[in-house]
Amino acid sequence: MAPQSVRLPITLQRIFLKKDREAPVLRGHPWIFSGAIDRIEGDDETAGIVDVFDARKTWIARGLSSPKSQIRIRLLTWKEETIDQGFFARRLSRALTLREKYLSSTTNAYRLVNGEGDFLPGLIIDRYGDFLVCQFFTSGIDSVKGIIMNSLAGLISANGIYERSEGRVREEEELEPSVGVLAGEAPPELIPIEENGFKFVVDVRRGQKTGFFLDQRDNRVLLSTLAREQTILNCFSYSGAFSVYALAGGAKQVTSLDSSRPALELAEQHLQLNGFASGGELLKADAFTYLKECDTSFDVIVLDPPSLAHKRNDVTAATSGYKFLNLHALKRLNAGGLLLTFSCSQHVSLDLFQKVVFGAAVDAGRKVSVLKRLGQPIDHPMSLHHPEGEYLKGLLLKVLD
Repeated sequence: MAPQSVRLPITLQRIFLKKDREAPVLRGHPWIFSGAIDRIEGDDETAGIVDVFDARKTWIARGLSSPKSQIRIRLLTWKEETIDQGFFARRLSRALTLREKYLSSTTNAYRLVNGEGDFLPGLIIDRYGDFLVCQFFTSGIDSVKGIIMNSLAGLISANGIYERSEGRVREEEELEPSVGVLAGEAPPELIPIEENGFKFVVDVRRGQKTGFFLDQRDNRVLLSTLAREQTILNCFSYSGAFSVYALAGGAKQVTSLDSSRPALELAEQHLQLNGFASGGELLKADAFTYLKECDTSFDVIVLDPPSLAHKRNDVTAATSGYKFLNLHALKRLNAGGLLLTFSCSQHVSLDLFQKVVFGAAVDAGRKVSVLKRLGQPIDHPMSLHHPEGEYLKGLLLKVLD
């Protein structure tokens, strides 16, 4: 991919904050909500680069505006540096170096850019072998898409770059979905990848997220160390990656449960690719119904549901859903059994999630120990100044009796 000549958006706006509203910005939080803004100078209807000033007209930061969002500004830098191709090339290079330094040589699928965690808010880039998949979630980051693409072309050799910019955040910013080839070749129907030496295929066009749950890599490794001679239920199994790791760890039997037939077909393919044609049962069912009605018990259960709280207003309903799932999963575990339970809902904190699971344990009549708190792998960093970036929360639990 050869770099192209790209024109940068000019600084369109000067944002002045209300009195005493600059403290979060000075502490490094990358979001400025519309309610903190006193006035705007310049074109306030167009997304682009903005300078931010406190109420005393002192410059404090520079970022990208999203005129239709409650999060009006997402900050890029607290230095008076030019936002140009060199700026994005440096940020992308730093992100790439982190992954190349710390990820296994037997893994060629990982998150290259994790939004605010890599100080590039609104941007997700995942690598699947020879292809990149990008998500530009906000109008601010969308306004510099061309320069980011140009910077990528100068840093990474890829057969093609595919875009999956769609979903709730873009809808809230009144952005149309943008899906398709951005550069190079169109991806094949299924892209072959390796993760810790295991073989998978990824459907980047129709798969969930960008096609694969890259954020569960370390937790899959953990499951493989716990699986020997165990009977395992993998709920919300999607394409069966947890199941592959469990069987590789010596599990006696693994049941992969999902409501999607195409996902289970991919799971079957993954079992075969890794030499586990037998030993794994594939079951099409709703996990809520199955856990409530089944009369089978297991040694290990994995609960990795999709986000149940897309918005802050969803939290009450989400906690009810998490409690239901964990309550019935705990009832289905043998004495001494293990539960790996997760929430990927940004609006549900770890503290709240643990309280919900505690309530489920009490109602299930089980005594439970927390063996380990679980989270995101190294290629999904979060900024210490942006705790909202810690979206994946998990617990490894042991039922004592």
